[in-house]
Amino acid sequence: MRVLLIGSGGREHALAWALAKSPRLTRLFVAPGNAGTAKVAENVALDPNDHAAVLDFVKSQNIDFVVIGPDAQVVAGLGDDVRAIGIPCFGPSKQAAQLEGSKSFTKALCDEMGIPTAAYAKFDAEAPALAYIRAQGAPIVIKADGLALGKGVTVAMTLEEAEAAIRDCFAGAFGASGAEVVIEEFLEGEEVSVFVLCDGINSLPLATAQDHKRAFDGDKGPNTGGMGAYSPAPVMTPELMERTLTEIIAPTISGMAARGTPYQGVLFAGLMLTQDGPKLIEYNARFGDPETQVLMMRLTSDLLDLLLATATGQLAGHTAEWDPRTALTVVLANRGYPGSYRKGTEIRGAESLDTDTLRVFHAGTRRDGERLLAIGGRVLNVTALGSSVEEAQERAYRAVDAIDWPDGFSRRDIGWRAIARTRA
Repeated sequence: MRVLLIGSGGREHALAWALAKSPRLTRLFVAPGNAGTAKVAENVALDPNDHAAVLDFVKSQNIDFVVIGPDAQVVAGLGDDVRAIGIPCFGPSKQAAQLEGSKSFTKALCDEMGIPTAAYAKFDAEAPALAYIRAQGAPIVIKADGLALGKGVTVAMTLEEAEAAIRDCFAGAFGASGAEVVIEEFLEGEEVSVFVLCDGINSLPLATAQDHKRAFDGDKGPNTGGMGAYSPAPVMTPELMERTLTEIIAPTISGMAARGTPYQGVLFAGLMLTQDGPKLIEYNARFGDPETQVLMMRLTSDLLDLLLATATGQLAGHTAEWDPRTALTVVLANRGYPGSYRKGTEIRGAESLDTDTLRVFHAGTRRDGERLLAIGGRVLNVTALGSSVEEAQERAYRAVDAIDWPDGFSRRDIGWRAIARTRA
C-alpha cells in the first residue's frame, strides 16, 4: 500500500515509525513531516491546510490510504475531502469531529446520552460569564469552546484566575475558538487518557496513558500541549476500564450513529477518575501527543491493518496486542515554551540514541545540512521502554541528559504518580 500521513509533530513521527514496520506498506509519505519522519518515510512539502494540494498529491501518487494526524485537519474535514475522491482515510468526518472541535457539542451529547461529565454552562459574552463564575466561586474550569492547541483550558484555583481566563477568551487570545466559553465545575481526582478505535459501529479499546500538561515539575506553570506521558496507566483498573467503556464510550458511539454522524477514527477520551467513578473531561478526535509516542512503543500489532480496518468499517474481529512493559516519554521543549522562544538553535547528540528500548521521536525539528535545528515549541520526545515505570523513567532521563541542547528544557518528574503509587 502507498500511504500518506498528514502532520509534522512527534505524534506523526511515532505513527510513521509504526506504519513503516507493516509488511503491507509499499511506500510512506509524510506531509510535511520533520527531520525524524525523513528517516522512516519520504517527507512531502505540502501544506495540510491546502486540501486541494493534498488531493492532487493523492491522485498523482496513486495513494491507497490517507492517515490524518493533527486536530486542525481532522476538524477542518480533510477526511471528508479525501473520501470524496474514493480514497479511504483514517480520521472522522467533519461533523463527527465536533466532539473535539466544540466543547459545547460534546457537552450536549453527554446530556442527551447520560454520559457522566462535569456540570457546565456555556456563554458567548463576557459579562454573564463573569457573573456566573462569581456566583459559583473557585476552583472552576474555563475552556475556550474550539481548538486552542492544548492551551485553551484554565483550571482556575482562584476567582481572579478565572476572571482573567474569561477576559482572555473574549479578548481574542484564542481567536474564534474563544468566541464561546464553556465553564465547568472543578472535578477532584486523577486524570487518565483512554484510546478506542471506532469504525462507526464496532469499537476496539487500545491502551491507557497519563499525560503531564503543566510546563514544570510538580504540575506547576502554564498548561502546555503535554510535557510527557507514560503507558499503561496503573490507576486505570480493569473495573474502571469496563465502566468507562460501558458508561462513556458505548453511549458516545451509539449517540453519534443515531445522529447520522457515525464516528470512524480514534476516540481519545480524557477522563477524571472521581469518587463517583470515571467522568468525561473532553474528547479528542485523533491520537494524542505525546501519548501516541508511548502507545506506539508498546503496540506489537500491525498499525496499518488496524487503521485501515477502522477507516473501512471492518474493525470487528480485530485485536490489538501490546508489549507488557511500561513506555515513558519525556518532552524536550524550547526554553520559553508555551510562550515565546528562539527558533533555529542546534541540537547535538540526539540521533545516535535509538535502541530496542529507546526512541527519540522528533516534533519541532528540521535538517540544515548535517545540523539538526529546533524550530518548534515541543521539539523532541525521548521515549523508553522498561519493566517498570522507574526503569523506563531512568532510561529516558539518561538519554535526555546525553542530548546537547542548551536552549531546551524538560520536566524531571514524568511518571511521578505511578512511581508514588508503587512506593505507597
